[in-house]
Amino acid sequence: MEIRHFRYFLAVARHRHFTRAAEQLGIAPPTLTRQIQDLESALGTRLFVREQREVRLTDAGRALQIEAELAVRQFETAQYNVQRAGRGEAGRIELGYVASAVFSGVLQRLVGEFRQRYADVDFTLTESPMPALPKMIEEGRLDVGFIRSPMSLPESVSAVKLLTEGFALALPASSWLCKLKVINAIHLQAETFILPEQISGTLEVAAQGGFAPTLGPQPGGLVSVIALVSLGQGVAVVPESVVDHITLPNVVFRRIEGCEPTSYLSLIHRRYEKAPAVTRFIEHVKAFRAP
Repeated sequence: MEIRHFRYFLAVARHRHFTRAAEQLGIAPPTLTRQIQDLESALGTRLFVREQREVRLTDAGRALQIEAELAVRQFETAQYNVQRAGRGEAGRIELGYVASAVFSGVLQRLVGEFRQRYADVDFTLTESPMPALPKMIEEGRLDVGFIRSPMSLPESVSAVKLLTEGFALALPASSWLCKLKVINAIHLQAETFILPEQISGTLEVAAQGGFAPTLGPQPGGLVSVIALVSLGQGVAVVPESVVDHITLPNVVFRRIEGCEPTSYLSLIHRRYEKAPAVTRFIEHVKAFRAP
């Protein structure tokens, strides 16, 4: 038995007539008759009583009608869901991110817009240590990740450049630097730098000031970095987006005059990704335009 046998059976049951059912199915009446006979033979029972002008269901036929309708409906639902998954309209995406992707609003915008279009694609969102993200994607533990570039990536991982962002200086409110109207890079040469996961901003500031920076701890996420600043353990060069989103006691954010280091958010993904939902999300990200 195949699903077509159930479809043929249901057509005859609805029309109570082989010729009309065959016309609706687009097949010849003898072909339909043969298919119903095959179904009856496979089940070992008669499904229809043939009368002069129409056919009627037997008790077995009435029982099969209920089950056949359910089977056809389940088959069509499964077929529809599989086809949607194949087009990337349904599925699951494992996404890793760093905190600045949230502070900038890029993560919320891209995932939110995608889900409005493809509500049956589920996301699992995990904040992850940035150095670990490329390897996790390469190994298949994550599908995509938001990082702050530049950073070294495996050959099998590609990056989509998104929002370019400047840096701000986070310093303890008790620091002598807070008394300055203008802070230049040279003023920071004696400071200890608390390091975020992306240290390019720190290195650029030091290069601009012409000194080798004194490197302090690298505690991980941006909240942890600024927490150490609030405890007076040093200063930190952090993405500008955190200024409006992280407020801790004893922390002041200032601009570094004459020094404009930048970094940018990127989406990283496997270079030869095949999963339909993931590839559709990557294409969605590639169409992103920063506000």
